[in-house]
Amino acid sequence: MTTTRRTFLLSSAAVAATALPARAALETINLACIGTGGRCRHLMKSLVMMKNVRIVALGDVWDVSLAEAQKLAPKAETFKDYRKAIEMKGVDAVLIGSPDHWHVPMMVDALKADRHVYVEKPLTHSPDETTAARKVVADKKKLKVQVGMQQRSMPHLIEAKKLVEEKKLGDVFKVRMSWNRNSDRIRRFKLGVDPKSVDWKGFLGNAKDQPFDEYRFRNWRWFWDFGGGIFTDLMVHWIDVAHWVLNKTDVKSAVSIGHHFVSQGVWETPDTVQTLLSYDGGVQMHFEGTFSNARAGAMIEFMGTEGSLYCDRGRYEFTPETRSKSKSSELILGTGPRGRDFYDKPDGEAVHLDNWLTAIREDKATTADVEAGITSAQAAHEANKALRIKS
Repeated sequence: MTTTRRTFLLSSAAVAATALPARAALETINLACIGTGGRCRHLMKSLVMMKNVRIVALGDVWDVSLAEAQKLAPKAETFKDYRKAIEMKGVDAVLIGSPDHWHVPMMVDALKADRHVYVEKPLTHSPDETTAARKVVADKKKLKVQVGMQQRSMPHLIEAKKLVEEKKLGDVFKVRMSWNRNSDRIRRFKLGVDPKSVDWKGFLGNAKDQPFDEYRFRNWRWFWDFGGGIFTDLMVHWIDVAHWVLNKTDVKSAVSIGHHFVSQGVWETPDTVQTLLSYDGGVQMHFEGTFSNARAGAMIEFMGTEGSLYCDRGRYEFTPETRSKSKSSELILGTGPRGRDFYDKPDGEAVHLDNWLTAIREDKATTADVEAGITSAQAAHEANKALRIKS
């Protein structure tokens, strides 16, 4: 059947109505939110709008983060030690929004305490944590874990995946990804963090001992002890989409390059990177990211023998090859400019959180389980490993 050109203008209300069904009759889930920085609080804004969800405990090493989080959940108890939040009587599930080096340790503690877990990406801070992550999940099969790779829950990306499965693209042999920004966040300036308000040893955790540094504390993503730079912070989102869409997860080889164009002497991780990852069947996946120029923004493009599929966080576009034998025509789903660095409506995060809560209530699988989190993080680790090889 010939597919004619279609343009879908997604209505926020219409899609949200189907994506977030009412569940007023179901039991309340009591949540502990730990690592209550900006990312966690962003998720909390969705949670407090959901029925039968109650945030009862907050845990963070910084008084300021706790105070800001309590504005969203005024009745929640607060703790400097996240373990006390996890162990509080009546807690059913834990949301982890901490720096990367705490993701697996906090997840392990929560699952051992018989709590369901939503943990931000990347799941692992290093490949060494993979065994511990798999073991605790195997030991706690009844508990539901969702990794914060919310693009799997975005309606337009779910539809885009179907095009690949229907072989509209033919054989996909190459994937292009980017996450480009132009930001002044790199500048090192006084942040006004009172050291007395921070449990610095609690923040360091398993990282090497070092004196308090407010810039590292507030910009941990760009320091190897706590994060993994652009690959683990940004590429991991798109590489997960590629894994999910193509059902290819094992990196066979990686070649990477990175430079400090605007962050020399400030960041440890490069501010401009590229990597080429090789997968089974000769499929190549290329990613570029920078903080010096926002051209192309955040996007992924699947290239196949019969056509190409462009996706970002707000739209997809399928374009058939001009020499293709297929009768398919151009397909567009979504609105707005290309390369969105933010979320289309309905918010994919809200749908992703709801998927986790539904899995808890109805004993179903989550959309982004621990294994998906491990493989997407591993791709980022392979890219960083190639980047850091001394020539």
